[in-house]
Amino acid sequence: MWSIRRVSCTVALLFLCGAWHRAAVWAQSAPARPMNIVFFLVDDLGWADVGCFGSRFYETPNIDALASSGMRFTQAYAACSVCSPTRASILTGRHPVRVDITDWIPGMRAGPDKNPRFLHIEDRDNLALEEVTIAEALKDRDYQTFFAGKWHLGDEGHWPTDQGFDFNVGGNAKGSPPGGYYAPWKNPTLQARQPGEYLTERLTEESIHFLQTRDSDRPFLLYLSYYNVHSPITPYRKRHPHFVAKAQQWFTDPTPTIPEHFGISRGRQDNPDYASMVAAVDDSVGALMETLERLGLSENTAVFFFSDNGGLCTLRRPGPTCNLPLRSGKGWLYEGGIREPMIARVPGVTEPGSINQSPVVSMDFFPTMLQLAGLPLRPDLHADGRSLLPLLAGDQSTAPRTLYWHYPHYHGSTWCPGAAIRDGDWKLIEFYEWDEVELYNLATDPGETHDLSEEMPQRTEQLRSKLRQWQSAMGAKMPQPNPDFRPSD
Repeated sequence: MWSIRRVSCTVALLFLCGAWHRAAVWAQSAPARPMNIVFFLVDDLGWADVGCFGSRFYETPNIDALASSGMRFTQAYAACSVCSPTRASILTGRHPVRVDITDWIPGMRAGPDKNPRFLHIEDRDNLALEEVTIAEALKDRDYQTFFAGKWHLGDEGHWPTDQGFDFNVGGNAKGSPPGGYYAPWKNPTLQARQPGEYLTERLTEESIHFLQTRDSDRPFLLYLSYYNVHSPITPYRKRHPHFVAKAQQWFTDPTPTIPEHFGISRGRQDNPDYASMVAAVDDSVGALMETLERLGLSENTAVFFFSDNGGLCTLRRPGPTCNLPLRSGKGWLYEGGIREPMIARVPGVTEPGSINQSPVVSMDFFPTMLQLAGLPLRPDLHADGRSLLPLLAGDQSTAPRTLYWHYPHYHGSTWCPGAAIRDGDWKLIEFYEWDEVELYNLATDPGETHDLSEEMPQRTEQLRSKLRQWQSAMGAKMPQPNPDFRPSD
């Protein structure tokens, strides 16, 4: 297990003062030595898939150790319930509606045989080259920028090296690993070295190689974007037998299920195949953290851990994981589809083992990284993100904030077009397919089990109106009726 050293004088300075003052002091002194940044982005990892967020069946000792050394955010959100929009929001600090990527690329078309109520909405199939990514912005501080893993933001000509990254290992247009997780795979940007090679291990090795061979006189951004734990659900052979035995010991009854509109959600974490894939990510995080320690980089490297959307819980059959106590999962705008396991460790700023309950969103990483690099904020770029530096320094009282989700597409999880808004503790979800809304108080009902829309019509209408005003101001593309739609009897 890797260890964490602290710089005592910096800690003393920061924690004698209030959080905002600590953040200001750090930001003023940081430019003398820009902070290195490591960003772990896991694909489809659910909020409850990590031990420190409540999982008992899955095992994540290295990720849990990262949380113990930094700050855990309990109400961190992805900008969308599917991957490509959230990935774009992280890189640009802009809402998916603003960059016109509101569905996974290229998205799912509901054919005429499915009798969709709404027509397919066309959005971009790539991240526009005109968008300024955090990798491009960090060039102003002479950062080395390394990308490994899943990109899923456009085909050749729109790959990581076209968007500010110096290196691209494995990133391309595909959302799931081309050719699978074991070599020989068919990844156009990563040749296998030997038969049976495991993709996550290889991406980890390449990331470690970058750390070992980089220009040590320059700061760096290492962006490790795992294909795990996305389908095809494929056992990680080194860890799989352990979880098979564990499942046999723990469970004797069939996996419980939960009905969700047209779909079915998994009601328990008990899948050994999926558990082994989570373990592969945990092994990788541990290897990278050990490398940072060994190379003497721990004290000047900020580390972030995040997922691009909720765990795949709901399908027409049960999905591979369970997000309880949150409702549903990937594809849905219930909390299970958008709330993410987020951890941040910033030496000299975050208190080890601290927890922050403020709602934050994926657009916030861009301005935060700017400040860690000693660069000024650029609200003209990260129009929808806020710097997390005050929160990282311990502030719990943030300015009021309203969060919005716009997902007007059909999805294989059985989600139908809709949108959502969170305003304080109140959350409203609008379902266009049924012309219905649901209202929840997340402070008392984080599992979204008690719909208050009929009990509180005034608040419901206020939030619905606020959501529509935001959609209008943003120029959000709204679902258009299908002229060939045939209502069910």
